[in-house]
Amino acid sequence: MTKAEIGQRVSGSLRTLSMGPRGLAALAASGIIQPYGPATLGRLAHTLARWGSGPAGGYRTLAVRYPDEVGLVDERGALTFGDIDRRSNAIADSLAALGVREGDHVAVMCRNHRGFVDATVGAGKLGADVLYLNTAFAAPQIAEVLQREEPRAVVYDEEFTELIDKSETDALRIVAWCDSDEVTHETLDRLAERGSQADRPVPGRQGRTVILTSGTTGTPKGATRGEGGQFGAAVALLSTIPLRHRWTCHIAAPLFHTWGWAHMQLGMLLGSTIVLRRRFDPEDCLAVTQQHACDSLAVIPVMMQRIMELPKEVRSAYTLDSVKVVAASGSALPGDLAESWMDEFGDTLYNIYGSTEVAWATIASPGDLRLAPGTAGRPPMGTVVRLYDDEGKPVPEGEPGRIFVGNSMLFEGYTGGGSKDEIDGLMATGDIGRFDDHGRMFIEGRDDEMIVSGGENVYPAEVEDCLVRHPEVVEAAAIGVEDEKFGQRLRAFVVVRNRDSISEDDLREHVKSHLARYKVPRDVAFLDELPRNATGKVLKRDLDTD
Repeated sequence: MTKAEIGQRVSGSLRTLSMGPRGLAALAASGIIQPYGPATLGRLAHTLARWGSGPAGGYRTLAVRYPDEVGLVDERGALTFGDIDRRSNAIADSLAALGVREGDHVAVMCRNHRGFVDATVGAGKLGADVLYLNTAFAAPQIAEVLQREEPRAVVYDEEFTELIDKSETDALRIVAWCDSDEVTHETLDRLAERGSQADRPVPGRQGRTVILTSGTTGTPKGATRGEGGQFGAAVALLSTIPLRHRWTCHIAAPLFHTWGWAHMQLGMLLGSTIVLRRRFDPEDCLAVTQQHACDSLAVIPVMMQRIMELPKEVRSAYTLDSVKVVAASGSALPGDLAESWMDEFGDTLYNIYGSTEVAWATIASPGDLRLAPGTAGRPPMGTVVRLYDDEGKPVPEGEPGRIFVGNSMLFEGYTGGGSKDEIDGLMATGDIGRFDDHGRMFIEGRDDEMIVSGGENVYPAEVEDCLVRHPEVVEAAAIGVEDEKFGQRLRAFVVVRNRDSISEDDLREHVKSHLARYKVPRDVAFLDELPRNATGKVLKRDLDTD
């Protein structure tokens, strides 16, 4: 890297930090900005200037500050920040020897464990782009994504071997987590043992991150995001969520998902010890959080639901007294989940609304969730949210409209081409929302899910929320289907606690007593469970519409 390029990176970092007193105050309160001795400060500035604020630079600076402190804990034990730095150097060295170069794609299909971090940081030290694959993808989706993105290497857990085989990819194959002694392909551990742990030369470009959209209604798209805006992202979240320096965080949310990935990024800035488990189990989540005295817990709402469905005596066997923040994102908080969670575990819940493309848009604090259950919250510092109609005009105050967001982490476009709609420099989330008189936003539903039934606009999300407020309903989904008389009608799919205690008419009457008559679903189907992806979103394309 030339002196000019280093200078540009320093200037970019300084511009990011010149965010005004409120932004600096948020960083200082969290402990990101703190006094260091001249020698340490010089090494940090040099590292940041050379490596930037992405995963490679983030973990390198942590190795400078806290080389012997624990940075990651998983089923295999603990790694210090120094361990992570040295392992990623060795993995990068081995990858380079195998032909991975700057600008190449490295696909990662790993559950939450050290291998995910190893692959991410190692690829970053080569200037390679990292493509995260959803661990719940079926073989056709994996094959389609790998064919489209053409990665140079794919890093995956052994359990996904058959799926990678079926993709017929010609990428270099590296196993991250081994369940047997019969792995014939390269493994991350072998790369770490074989490669040099010496500091790497700085690549000429910063690696980018490609996070796939959820694909709940179609083919997953690759959303590209560079390292720019990392400090802005931290300021926005920390202006509302009181996360602090050197906390221990259990990231239960999948790391390949925007929310899990965001907490890994925040962890680099905050110097967090991250606690990971390969699979989510509701009781194990409570046990792990208690065992490691975690200060924060990052989840998706369906995980909260599963924990609340545990018998009371099981939940009461664990204490979350050490937890100061429960940060949830990924889908809407259904029904009374927020209130019941806080009644049980305390007013520490923060709900973040956003999308893969815009990152975050609004944050609901515990106070917001108490005063206005179901709210998505308010835009945090450095974030603009506006509502527009279908013609691109601002909607009247209090009326629903398409949600458009501006912040420092808008994605750079889909890898296959195209982007989201933009108006006045703001990007669409794909949802419909409205603001109340106190500036709190509520999500009405997806803008492509609205149906017109008998001339009336109906958003399935409102009906779903009403259904899950029935005491016998565990979860619900609603979709629009064709109707000869009304054009379209709603069909609801519900999971109930006891099928013998509730009927279709009971549920229709429940909706009728809370919502307008035209929002009552004509059809109600009972299911054992709703089809969901690994991030908890309902796969509506898999619901029966016949």
